[in-house]
Amino acid sequence: MPSRTTTTTDQRWTLPLAGVGSFLVVLDLFAVSTALPTLRVALHATITTLDWTINSYTLTFAALLMTAAALGDRWGRRAVYIGGLLLFAGASAACALASDGATLVAARAVQGIGAAVTMATALALINATFPPARRGRAMGVFGAVTGVATALGPILGGIITQALSWSYIFWINVPIGVAAAACVALRIPRDHASSRRSVDLPGLVLGGAAVLTLVWGVIRAAVHGWDDGPVIGSIVLGMALVVSLLLWERLASRPMIPLRLFADTAFTSGIVGIFLQSASLTAVVFFTAQFLQNGQGDSPLAAGLHLLPLGLVPLALGPRSGAYADRVGTWPMIMIGLTLQTAGTVVMAVFPGPDVPYPVLGAAMTILAAGFTFAVPALTKSVVGSVQSDDIGTASGLFTTVRQVGAAFGVAASSAAFTAAGGYSTAYTVATGYRAAMVVATLCVAIAVATSIRSRRGPAPGFAEGNGGEATGSHDGLTVSE
Repeated sequence: MPSRTTTTTDQRWTLPLAGVGSFLVVLDLFAVSTALPTLRVALHATITTLDWTINSYTLTFAALLMTAAALGDRWGRRAVYIGGLLLFAGASAACALASDGATLVAARAVQGIGAAVTMATALALINATFPPARRGRAMGVFGAVTGVATALGPILGGIITQALSWSYIFWINVPIGVAAAACVALRIPRDHASSRRSVDLPGLVLGGAAVLTLVWGVIRAAVHGWDDGPVIGSIVLGMALVVSLLLWERLASRPMIPLRLFADTAFTSGIVGIFLQSASLTAVVFFTAQFLQNGQGDSPLAAGLHLLPLGLVPLALGPRSGAYADRVGTWPMIMIGLTLQTAGTVVMAVFPGPDVPYPVLGAAMTILAAGFTFAVPALTKSVVGSVQSDDIGTASGLFTTVRQVGAAFGVAASSAAFTAAGGYSTAYTVATGYRAAMVVATLCVAIAVATSIRSRRGPAPGFAEGNGGEATGSHDGLTVSE
Protein backbone atom coordinates (compact mmCIF):
# COMPACT_ATOMS: atom_id res chain seq x y z
CA MET A 1 0.00 0.00 0.00
CA PRO A 2 1.53 3.37 -0.97
CA SER A 3 2.40 5.82 1.74
CA ARG A 4 0.43 8.98 2.19
CA THR A 5 3.35 10.99 0.82
CA THR A 6 3.65 8.88 -2.36
CA THR A 7 1.77 9.84 -5.50
CA THR A 8 0.20 6.77 -7.08
CA THR A 9 -0.28 6.21 -10.81
CA ASP A 10 -4.03 6.72 -10.44
CA GLN A 11 -3.46 10.05 -8.70
CA ARG A 12 -0.97 11.20 -11.35
CA TRP A 13 -3.58 10.63 -14.06
CA THR A 14 -6.71 11.71 -12.17
CA LEU A 15 -5.55 15.18 -11.20
CA PRO A 16 -4.54 16.45 -14.67
CA LEU A 17 -7.49 14.80 -16.40
CA ALA A 18 -9.93 16.29 -13.90
CA GLY A 19 -8.16 19.62 -14.36
CA VAL A 20 -8.66 19.49 -18.14
CA GLY A 21 -12.42 19.28 -17.71
CA SER A 22 -12.61 22.16 -15.24
CA PHE A 23 -10.26 24.25 -17.41
CA LEU A 24 -12.50 23.86 -20.47
CA VAL A 25 -15.65 24.66 -18.51
CA VAL A 26 -14.29 27.88 -16.97
CA LEU A 27 -12.29 29.01 -19.99
CA ASP A 28 -15.33 28.72 -22.24
CA LEU A 29 -17.44 30.99 -20.05
CA PHE A 30 -14.96 33.87 -20.03
CA ALA A 31 -13.77 33.44 -23.61
CA VAL A 32 -17.34 33.70 -24.92
CA SER A 33 -17.84 36.91 -22.94
CA THR A 34 -15.02 38.54 -24.92
CA ALA A 35 -16.54 37.45 -28.24
CA LEU A 36 -20.03 38.87 -27.61
CA PRO A 37 -19.56 42.04 -29.74
CA THR A 38 -18.46 39.89 -32.68
CA LEU A 39 -21.35 37.47 -32.15
CA ARG A 40 -23.81 40.36 -32.25
CA VAL A 41 -22.68 41.30 -35.76
CA ALA A 42 -22.10 37.79 -37.11
CA LEU A 43 -25.46 36.37 -35.98
CA HIS A 44 -27.48 39.62 -36.14
CA ALA A 45 -28.24 39.05 -32.46
CA THR A 46 -30.06 41.40 -30.12
CA ILE A 47 -28.71 42.46 -26.73
CA THR A 48 -31.21 40.11 -25.08
CA THR A 49 -29.92 37.20 -27.16
CA LEU A 50 -26.34 38.05 -26.19
CA ASP A 51 -27.32 38.09 -22.52
CA TRP A 52 -28.90 34.67 -22.85
CA THR A 53 -25.82 33.34 -24.58
CA ILE A 54 -24.19 33.68 -21.16
CA ASN A 55 -27.25 33.13 -18.95
CA SER A 56 -28.45 29.89 -20.56
CA TYR A 57 -25.06 28.35 -19.87
CA THR A 58 -24.94 29.68 -16.30
CA LEU A 59 -28.48 28.57 -15.43
CA THR A 60 -28.20 24.96 -16.58
CA PHE A 61 -24.70 24.74 -15.13
CA ALA A 62 -25.75 25.87 -11.65
CA ALA A 63 -29.11 24.09 -11.58
CA LEU A 64 -27.81 20.63 -12.50
CA LEU A 65 -24.62 20.35 -10.44
CA MET A 66 -26.30 18.43 -7.61
CA THR A 67 -28.04 16.15 -10.09
CA ALA A 68 -24.70 15.45 -11.78
CA ALA A 69 -23.08 14.63 -8.46
CA ALA A 70 -25.93 12.25 -7.56
CA LEU A 71 -25.62 10.51 -10.93
CA GLY A 72 -21.90 10.11 -10.33
CA ASP A 73 -22.58 8.38 -7.03
CA ARG A 74 -25.22 6.20 -8.65
CA TRP A 75 -23.53 5.18 -11.92
CA GLY A 76 -19.85 5.69 -11.13
CA ARG A 77 -17.88 8.93 -11.22
CA ARG A 78 -15.56 7.90 -14.04
CA ALA A 79 -18.41 6.91 -16.37
CA VAL A 80 -20.39 10.09 -15.65
CA TYR A 81 -17.29 12.26 -16.07
CA ILE A 82 -16.63 10.73 -19.49
CA GLY A 83 -20.25 11.40 -20.43
CA GLY A 84 -19.93 15.01 -19.28
CA LEU A 85 -16.81 15.60 -21.35
CA LEU A 86 -18.40 14.12 -24.49
CA LEU A 87 -21.64 16.07 -24.00
CA PHE A 88 -19.67 19.29 -23.51
CA ALA A 89 -17.64 18.59 -26.66
CA GLY A 90 -20.73 17.76 -28.72
CA ALA A 91 -22.59 20.86 -27.53
CA SER A 92 -19.50 22.96 -28.30
CA ALA A 93 -19.63 21.71 -31.90
CA ALA A 94 -23.31 22.67 -32.06
CA CYS A 95 -22.43 26.16 -30.79
CA ALA A 96 -19.72 26.53 -33.44
CA LEU A 97 -22.18 25.53 -36.19
CA ALA A 98 -24.99 27.82 -34.98
CA SER A 99 -26.29 30.09 -37.72
CA ASP A 100 -28.53 32.29 -35.58
CA GLY A 101 -28.81 33.52 -32.02
CA ALA A 102 -31.64 31.20 -30.96
CA THR A 103 -29.71 28.10 -32.01
CA LEU A 104 -26.63 29.32 -30.18
CA VAL A 105 -28.60 29.94 -26.97
CA ALA A 106 -30.12 26.44 -27.13
CA ALA A 107 -26.71 24.85 -27.75
CA ARG A 108 -25.23 26.85 -24.88
CA ALA A 109 -27.91 25.47 -22.55
CA VAL A 110 -26.89 21.92 -23.49
CA GLN A 111 -23.26 22.91 -23.09
CA GLY A 112 -24.11 24.08 -19.56
CA ILE A 113 -25.48 20.60 -18.79
CA GLY A 114 -22.20 19.08 -19.93
CA ALA A 115 -20.31 21.63 -17.85
CA ALA A 116 -22.30 20.74 -14.72
CA VAL A 117 -21.63 17.02 -15.16
CA THR A 118 -17.95 17.63 -15.90
CA MET A 119 -17.26 20.00 -13.00
CA ALA A 120 -19.19 18.12 -10.32
CA THR A 121 -17.64 14.75 -11.11
CA ALA A 122 -14.12 16.17 -11.64
CA LEU A 123 -14.07 17.43 -8.06
CA ALA A 124 -15.56 14.17 -6.79
CA LEU A 125 -12.94 12.12 -8.64
CA ILE A 126 -10.11 14.07 -7.04
CA ASN A 127 -11.53 13.79 -3.55
CA ALA A 128 -12.15 10.06 -3.96
CA THR A 129 -8.63 9.43 -5.32
CA PHE A 130 -6.51 11.46 -2.90
CA PRO A 131 -6.31 10.67 0.84
CA PRO A 132 -7.06 13.50 3.30
CA ALA A 133 -3.37 14.09 4.01
CA ARG A 134 -2.73 14.93 0.33
CA ARG A 135 -6.11 16.31 -0.67
CA GLY A 136 -5.20 19.92 0.06
CA ARG A 137 -2.31 19.91 -2.42
CA ALA A 138 -4.53 18.31 -5.06
CA MET A 139 -7.17 20.97 -4.45
CA GLY A 140 -4.48 23.62 -4.76
CA VAL A 141 -3.54 22.36 -8.22
CA PHE A 142 -7.19 22.07 -9.20
CA GLY A 143 -7.90 25.60 -7.97
CA ALA A 144 -4.85 26.96 -9.79
CA VAL A 145 -6.09 25.46 -13.06
CA THR A 146 -9.47 27.14 -12.57
CA GLY A 147 -7.81 30.46 -11.73
CA VAL A 148 -5.62 30.33 -14.84
CA ALA A 149 -8.67 29.55 -16.99
CA THR A 150 -10.48 32.55 -15.46
CA ALA A 151 -7.62 34.90 -16.34
CA LEU A 152 -6.76 33.43 -19.74
CA GLY A 153 -10.38 33.24 -20.91
CA PRO A 154 -10.72 36.92 -21.93
CA ILE A 155 -7.26 36.93 -23.50
CA LEU A 156 -7.67 33.75 -25.55
CA GLY A 157 -11.20 34.77 -26.49
CA GLY A 158 -9.91 38.02 -27.91
CA ILE A 159 -6.98 36.42 -29.72
CA ILE A 160 -9.05 33.59 -31.26
CA THR A 161 -11.89 35.89 -32.30
CA GLN A 162 -9.53 38.43 -33.84
CA ALA A 163 -7.13 35.98 -35.53
CA LEU A 164 -9.56 33.24 -36.60
CA SER A 165 -13.31 33.38 -35.94
CA TRP A 166 -15.70 33.35 -32.99
CA SER A 167 -16.63 29.75 -33.84
CA TYR A 168 -13.13 28.53 -32.97
CA ILE A 169 -13.78 29.44 -29.33
CA PHE A 170 -16.14 26.46 -29.40
CA TRP A 171 -14.30 24.26 -31.89
CA ILE A 172 -11.23 24.15 -29.66
CA ASN A 173 -13.27 22.30 -27.02
CA VAL A 174 -14.11 19.39 -29.31
CA PRO A 175 -10.76 17.63 -29.83
CA ILE A 176 -9.61 18.40 -26.28
CA GLY A 177 -12.83 17.10 -24.73
CA VAL A 178 -12.85 13.91 -26.82
CA ALA A 179 -9.15 13.23 -26.16
CA ALA A 180 -9.63 13.81 -22.43
CA ALA A 181 -12.60 11.40 -22.36
CA ALA A 182 -10.52 8.74 -24.10
CA CYS A 183 -7.66 9.19 -21.64
CA VAL A 184 -10.06 8.94 -18.69
CA ALA A 185 -11.44 5.68 -20.08
CA LEU A 186 -7.95 4.27 -20.54
CA ARG A 187 -6.10 5.58 -17.49
CA ILE A 188 -8.57 6.08 -14.61
CA PRO A 189 -9.82 2.83 -13.07
CA ARG A 190 -13.52 2.14 -12.95
CA ASP A 191 -14.99 3.13 -9.59
CA HIS A 192 -17.75 1.22 -7.85
CA ALA A 193 -21.16 2.80 -8.30
CA SER A 194 -23.42 3.02 -5.28
CA SER A 195 -25.99 0.69 -6.83
CA ARG A 196 -27.83 0.21 -3.57
CA ARG A 197 -28.37 3.93 -3.19
CA SER A 198 -31.56 5.03 -4.92
CA VAL A 199 -31.73 8.45 -6.52
CA ASP A 200 -33.69 11.01 -4.47
CA LEU A 201 -35.82 12.18 -7.40
CA PRO A 202 -38.01 14.65 -5.43
CA GLY A 203 -34.86 16.11 -3.88
CA LEU A 204 -33.23 16.48 -7.29
CA VAL A 205 -36.30 18.20 -8.72
CA LEU A 206 -36.74 20.54 -5.75
CA GLY A 207 -33.03 21.33 -5.57
CA GLY A 208 -32.69 21.97 -9.29
CA ALA A 209 -35.83 24.12 -9.37
CA ALA A 210 -34.67 26.12 -6.35
CA VAL A 211 -31.25 26.86 -7.85
CA LEU A 212 -32.75 27.62 -11.28
CA THR A 213 -35.29 30.04 -9.82
CA LEU A 214 -32.82 31.80 -7.51
CA VAL A 215 -30.11 32.16 -10.14
CA TRP A 216 -32.63 33.42 -12.71
CA GLY A 217 -33.83 36.05 -10.23
CA VAL A 218 -30.28 37.14 -9.41
CA ILE A 219 -29.35 37.37 -13.11
CA ARG A 220 -32.46 39.45 -13.85
CA ALA A 221 -31.73 41.68 -10.86
CA ALA A 222 -28.41 42.65 -12.42
CA VAL A 223 -30.36 44.32 -15.26
CA HIS A 224 -33.72 45.33 -13.78
CA GLY A 225 -32.84 45.94 -10.12
CA TRP A 226 -33.84 44.17 -6.93
CA ASP A 227 -37.23 45.95 -6.75
CA ASP A 228 -38.38 44.42 -10.04
CA GLY A 229 -41.57 42.37 -9.63
CA PRO A 230 -40.38 39.19 -11.39
CA VAL A 231 -37.10 39.38 -9.46
CA ILE A 232 -38.93 39.54 -6.13
CA GLY A 233 -41.28 36.77 -7.20
CA SER A 234 -38.47 34.46 -8.32
CA ILE A 235 -36.47 35.04 -5.12
CA VAL A 236 -39.53 34.33 -2.96
CA LEU A 237 -40.38 31.23 -4.98
CA GLY A 238 -36.77 30.08 -4.83
CA MET A 239 -36.66 30.43 -1.05
CA ALA A 240 -39.96 28.55 -0.76
CA LEU A 241 -38.46 25.76 -2.85
CA VAL A 242 -35.39 25.71 -0.59
CA VAL A 243 -37.63 25.34 2.47
CA SER A 244 -39.57 22.58 0.72
CA LEU A 245 -36.30 20.85 -0.14
CA LEU A 246 -35.12 20.96 3.47
CA LEU A 247 -38.44 19.60 4.73
CA TRP A 248 -38.34 16.78 2.19
CA GLU A 249 -34.72 15.93 2.97
CA ARG A 250 -35.65 15.53 6.64
CA LEU A 251 -38.27 12.93 5.67
CA ALA A 252 -36.48 11.11 2.84
CA SER A 253 -34.97 7.72 3.67
CA ARG A 254 -32.02 8.36 1.31
CA PRO A 255 -31.83 12.14 0.94
CA MET A 256 -29.90 13.84 -1.84
CA ILE A 257 -28.43 16.24 0.75
CA PRO A 258 -28.09 14.55 4.16
CA LEU A 259 -28.86 17.36 6.60
CA ARG A 260 -26.61 15.71 9.20
CA LEU A 261 -23.67 17.11 7.21
CA PHE A 262 -24.55 20.61 8.41
CA ALA A 263 -24.05 19.55 12.03
CA ASP A 264 -20.32 19.77 11.33
CA THR A 265 -19.14 23.35 11.85
CA ALA A 266 -16.31 22.97 9.34
CA PHE A 267 -18.71 21.82 6.64
CA THR A 268 -21.24 24.59 7.25
CA SER A 269 -18.71 27.41 7.56
CA GLY A 270 -16.97 26.15 4.42
CA ILE A 271 -20.25 26.27 2.47
CA VAL A 272 -20.96 29.82 3.66
CA GLY A 273 -17.35 30.82 3.05
CA ILE A 274 -17.20 29.62 -0.55
CA PHE A 275 -20.51 31.36 -1.37
CA LEU A 276 -19.21 34.73 -0.14
CA GLN A 277 -15.67 34.25 -1.46
CA SER A 278 -16.99 33.37 -4.91
CA ALA A 279 -19.40 36.32 -4.89
CA SER A 280 -16.56 38.71 -4.09
CA LEU A 281 -14.08 37.29 -6.61
CA THR A 282 -16.56 37.17 -9.49
CA ALA A 283 -17.56 40.79 -8.87
CA VAL A 284 -13.90 41.80 -8.95
CA VAL A 285 -13.15 39.98 -12.22
CA PHE A 286 -16.36 41.13 -13.91
CA PHE A 287 -16.05 44.83 -13.07
CA THR A 288 -12.28 45.22 -13.18
CA ALA A 289 -12.32 44.12 -16.83
CA GLN A 290 -14.97 46.76 -17.53
CA PHE A 291 -13.18 49.45 -15.50
CA LEU A 292 -9.96 48.91 -17.43
CA GLN A 293 -11.76 49.25 -20.78
CA ASN A 294 -14.45 51.86 -20.08
CA GLY A 295 -12.71 53.77 -17.29
CA GLN A 296 -9.09 53.72 -18.47
CA GLY A 297 -9.39 53.15 -22.21
CA ASP A 298 -7.85 49.69 -22.50
CA SER A 299 -8.59 47.52 -25.52
CA PRO A 300 -10.14 44.11 -24.73
CA LEU A 301 -6.77 42.42 -25.25
CA ALA A 302 -4.93 44.99 -23.09
CA ALA A 303 -7.53 44.60 -20.35
CA GLY A 304 -7.06 40.83 -20.44
CA LEU A 305 -3.29 41.25 -20.12
CA HIS A 306 -3.74 43.62 -17.19
CA LEU A 307 -5.85 40.94 -15.48
CA LEU A 308 -3.02 38.40 -15.69
CA PRO A 309 -2.12 38.60 -11.97
CA LEU A 310 -5.42 36.87 -11.27
CA GLY A 311 -4.20 33.88 -13.28
CA LEU A 312 -0.44 33.89 -12.82
CA VAL A 313 -0.50 34.00 -9.03
CA PRO A 314 -2.70 30.87 -8.70
CA LEU A 315 -0.46 29.13 -11.24
CA ALA A 316 2.62 29.90 -9.13
CA LEU A 317 1.18 29.38 -5.65
CA GLY A 318 -1.63 26.85 -6.18
CA PRO A 319 0.18 23.56 -5.46
CA ARG A 320 2.12 25.12 -2.58
CA SER A 321 -1.00 26.59 -0.99
CA GLY A 322 -2.71 23.21 -1.04
CA ALA A 323 0.33 21.61 0.57
CA TYR A 324 0.18 24.23 3.34
CA ALA A 325 -3.44 23.28 3.97
CA ASP A 326 -2.32 19.66 4.35
CA ARG A 327 0.51 20.67 6.70
CA VAL A 328 -1.02 23.25 9.03
CA GLY A 329 -4.74 22.59 8.58
CA THR A 330 -7.65 24.25 6.87
CA TRP A 331 -8.63 27.00 9.30
CA PRO A 332 -5.32 28.94 9.28
CA MET A 333 -5.18 28.84 5.49
CA ILE A 334 -8.81 29.94 5.18
CA MET A 335 -8.14 32.89 7.48
CA ILE A 336 -4.91 33.91 5.74
CA GLY A 337 -6.49 33.59 2.32
CA LEU A 338 -9.73 35.42 3.05
CA THR A 339 -7.87 38.19 4.89
CA LEU A 340 -5.55 38.74 1.92
CA GLN A 341 -8.51 38.74 -0.45
CA THR A 342 -10.21 41.34 1.76
CA ALA A 343 -7.09 43.50 1.71
CA GLY A 344 -6.92 43.37 -2.09
CA THR A 345 -10.55 44.36 -2.53
CA VAL A 346 -10.15 47.20 -0.01
CA VAL A 347 -7.36 48.70 -2.14
CA MET A 348 -9.52 48.38 -5.25
CA ALA A 349 -12.43 50.07 -3.46
CA VAL A 350 -10.35 52.98 -2.12
CA PHE A 351 -8.07 53.94 -5.00
CA PRO A 352 -9.92 53.53 -8.31
CA GLY A 353 -10.15 56.49 -10.66
CA PRO A 354 -9.70 57.19 -14.36
CA ASP A 355 -6.04 58.08 -13.73
CA VAL A 356 -5.12 55.50 -11.08
CA PRO A 357 -1.76 53.96 -12.08
CA TYR A 358 -1.87 50.32 -13.07
CA PRO A 359 0.81 49.27 -10.50
CA VAL A 360 -1.72 50.06 -7.76
CA LEU A 361 -4.38 47.87 -9.36
CA GLY A 362 -1.79 45.23 -10.25
CA ALA A 363 -0.56 45.05 -6.65
CA ALA A 364 -4.14 44.80 -5.36
CA MET A 365 -4.94 42.00 -7.81
CA THR A 366 -1.75 40.18 -6.80
CA ILE A 367 -2.67 40.32 -3.11
CA LEU A 368 -6.25 39.30 -3.87
CA ALA A 369 -5.11 36.43 -6.09
CA ALA A 370 -2.77 35.14 -3.40
CA GLY A 371 -5.71 35.29 -1.01
CA PHE A 372 -8.13 33.19 -3.01
CA THR A 373 -5.31 30.82 -3.99
CA PHE A 374 -4.79 30.07 -0.30
CA ALA A 375 -8.46 30.10 0.67
CA VAL A 376 -10.22 28.01 -1.98
CA PRO A 377 -8.30 24.73 -1.55
CA ALA A 378 -8.69 25.01 2.22
CA LEU A 379 -12.41 25.75 1.93
CA THR A 380 -12.79 22.79 -0.42
CA LYS A 381 -11.00 20.51 2.01
CA SER A 382 -13.06 21.87 4.90
CA VAL A 383 -16.27 20.88 3.12
CA VAL A 384 -15.33 17.67 1.32
CA GLY A 385 -12.72 16.47 3.79
CA SER A 386 -15.19 16.38 6.68
CA VAL A 387 -17.63 13.87 5.16
CA GLN A 388 -17.74 10.10 4.87
CA SER A 389 -16.59 8.46 1.64
CA ASP A 390 -20.18 7.78 0.52
CA ASP A 391 -20.96 11.50 0.79
CA ILE A 392 -18.01 12.79 -1.26
CA GLY A 393 -20.07 13.18 -4.43
CA THR A 394 -22.86 14.95 -2.57
CA ALA A 395 -20.46 17.29 -0.80
CA SER A 396 -18.59 18.04 -4.04
CA GLY A 397 -21.79 18.79 -5.92
CA LEU A 398 -23.15 21.00 -3.13
CA PHE A 399 -19.84 22.86 -2.84
CA THR A 400 -19.71 23.59 -6.58
CA THR A 401 -23.40 24.53 -6.71
CA VAL A 402 -23.05 27.02 -3.87
CA ARG A 403 -19.94 28.43 -5.51
CA GLN A 404 -21.78 29.05 -8.80
CA VAL A 405 -24.82 30.58 -7.09
CA GLY A 406 -22.45 32.81 -5.12
CA ALA A 407 -20.82 33.95 -8.37
CA ALA A 408 -24.21 34.88 -9.85
CA PHE A 409 -25.15 36.73 -6.64
CA GLY A 410 -21.84 38.61 -6.68
CA VAL A 411 -22.38 39.90 -10.22
CA ALA A 412 -25.97 40.93 -9.50
CA ALA A 413 -25.26 42.66 -6.18
CA SER A 414 -22.22 44.51 -7.50
CA SER A 415 -24.10 45.44 -10.70
CA ALA A 416 -26.84 47.05 -8.63
CA ALA A 417 -24.22 49.06 -6.73
CA PHE A 418 -22.42 50.02 -9.93
CA THR A 419 -25.62 51.29 -11.56
CA ALA A 420 -26.79 53.14 -8.46
CA ALA A 421 -23.48 54.95 -7.87
CA GLY A 422 -22.23 55.53 -11.41
CA GLY A 423 -22.74 54.03 -14.85
CA TYR A 424 -21.16 53.93 -18.29
CA SER A 425 -21.67 57.52 -19.40
CA THR A 426 -18.14 58.82 -18.67
CA ALA A 427 -14.83 57.52 -17.38
CA TYR A 428 -15.55 59.26 -14.09
CA THR A 429 -18.96 57.60 -13.60
CA VAL A 430 -17.43 54.23 -14.49
CA ALA A 431 -14.79 54.75 -11.81
CA THR A 432 -17.45 55.81 -9.30
CA GLY A 433 -19.59 52.80 -10.05
CA TYR A 434 -16.56 50.53 -9.93
CA ARG A 435 -15.71 51.80 -6.46
CA ALA A 436 -19.23 50.96 -5.26
CA ALA A 437 -19.03 47.50 -6.80
CA MET A 438 -15.72 46.88 -5.03
CA VAL A 439 -17.28 47.95 -1.73
CA VAL A 440 -19.85 45.18 -2.22
CA ALA A 441 -17.04 42.73 -3.03
CA THR A 442 -15.19 43.78 0.12
CA LEU A 443 -18.27 43.33 2.30
CA CYS A 444 -18.85 39.82 0.96
CA VAL A 445 -15.36 38.55 1.70
CA ALA A 446 -15.20 40.40 5.04
CA ILE A 447 -18.37 38.59 6.15
CA ALA A 448 -16.68 35.34 5.10
CA VAL A 449 -13.77 36.20 7.41
CA ALA A 450 -16.16 36.86 10.29
CA THR A 451 -17.96 33.56 9.62
CA SER A 452 -14.68 31.67 9.72
CA ILE A 453 -13.68 33.31 13.01
CA ARG A 454 -17.00 32.39 14.53
CA SER A 455 -16.72 28.79 13.30
CA ARG A 456 -13.54 28.32 15.32
CA ARG A 457 -15.30 29.31 18.51
CA GLY A 458 -17.94 26.63 18.17
CA PRO A 459 -16.44 23.43 16.75
CA ALA A 460 -18.73 20.55 16.16
CA PRO A 461 -18.12 17.64 18.53
CA GLY A 462 -16.19 14.76 17.10
CA PHE A 463 -14.92 16.71 14.11
CA ALA A 464 -12.77 14.60 11.84
CA GLU A 465 -10.77 16.26 9.15
CA GLY A 466 -10.78 13.46 6.72
CA ASN A 467 -12.70 11.00 4.70
CA GLY A 468 -14.63 8.81 7.00
CA GLY A 469 -12.18 9.36 9.83
CA GLU A 470 -9.07 8.52 7.85
CA ALA A 471 -7.39 11.53 9.32
CA THR A 472 -8.28 13.46 12.39
CA GLY A 473 -7.35 16.87 13.63
CA SER A 474 -8.37 19.80 15.77
CA HIS A 475 -11.03 22.04 14.33
CA ASP A 476 -8.76 25.04 14.14
CA GLY A 477 -6.58 23.09 11.78
CA LEU A 478 -3.39 23.49 13.83
CA THR A 479 -2.79 19.78 14.15
CA VAL A 480 -3.41 16.96 11.73
CA SER A 481 -2.56 13.41 12.59
CA GLU A 482 -0.25 11.60 10.23
